[in-house]
Amino acid sequence: MLPRAVLVERPTEYTELLARHGTREQARFFLHARDRTLEEVEGRHRALAEARASVLAAIPSDWRRAAVARPELDRFLFEPDDVVVVLGQDGLVANVAKYLDGQPVIGLNLEPGVLVHHLPGAAADLLADVAAGRAPLEHRTMAAARLDDGQELLALNEIFVGHVSHQSARYALRVGERAERQSSSGLIVATGTGGTGWAASIHRERHSSLRLPAPDEDALSFFVREPWPSAATGTELTEGLLAGPAALEVQCEMNEGGVVFGDGIEADHLTLDWGQRVEVRVAGSKLRLAR
Repeated sequence: MLPRAVLVERPTEYTELLARHGTREQARFFLHARDRTLEEVEGRHRALAEARASVLAAIPSDWRRAAVARPELDRFLFEPDDVVVVLGQDGLVANVAKYLDGQPVIGLNLEPGVLVHHLPGAAADLLADVAAGRAPLEHRTMAAARLDDGQELLALNEIFVGHVSHQSARYALRVGERAERQSSSGLIVATGTGGTGWAASIHRERHSSLRLPAPDEDALSFFVREPWPSAATGTELTEGLLAGPAALEVQCEMNEGGVVFGDGIEADHLTLDWGQRVEVRVAGSKLRLAR
């Protein structure tokens, strides 16, 4: 069977403004109040629409094809032989990665970034190279969180464990032979890809000497956010490296509000109830990203 090209995109700012405000003139008024112009937003919308049309035209005529918007990713069924084409910013690659199982990803944008390496005009050559198996691929490590009831969640950048409101979360933390009961504003477990984002901010703020892993390394870093010392909770086990099969285990001590989510997508989360355990470790699958 021939491959299926799946175009992943997100609504443009112009589309979202129309959905929120109803008409162009109301959108114009909203933007004017913020010292912005509708023409600027419409210009970016047209440029992306042209790029979308060129990408769709680059898909071989005998291939199957599908398109999915970011809000629909958790309901879309990817197939094993899909070639995934992401048209948008780096964050959109992270958004889709958690729903894949080894399918190759081509990242395209009008302004290439860390994960979207190519301009839309390169789509035809990239599709041909990926289908023929001659495209160089990055294999980026992902993180997996698994509850003791079998539910699992993947992330390309980082996994957050804590309270849904980001207020104080209470839990017992275990890494190898080390364990500690803690109260904090949650913790994150980051991949090497995520080491340039949220983890990098925490790492820099606390002047940490912890080595952050490379994007293709089978290792994760973890950071506890604002741990609070008390008679019942400690602040000694607040960061570390999880290499190879090593895992971080959290046992929830919150009556309600415990959550686990990945890559900042709070709407797509796992609920962590009192006494429930979650383990976070290197995922078995990796993001395969075309260079």
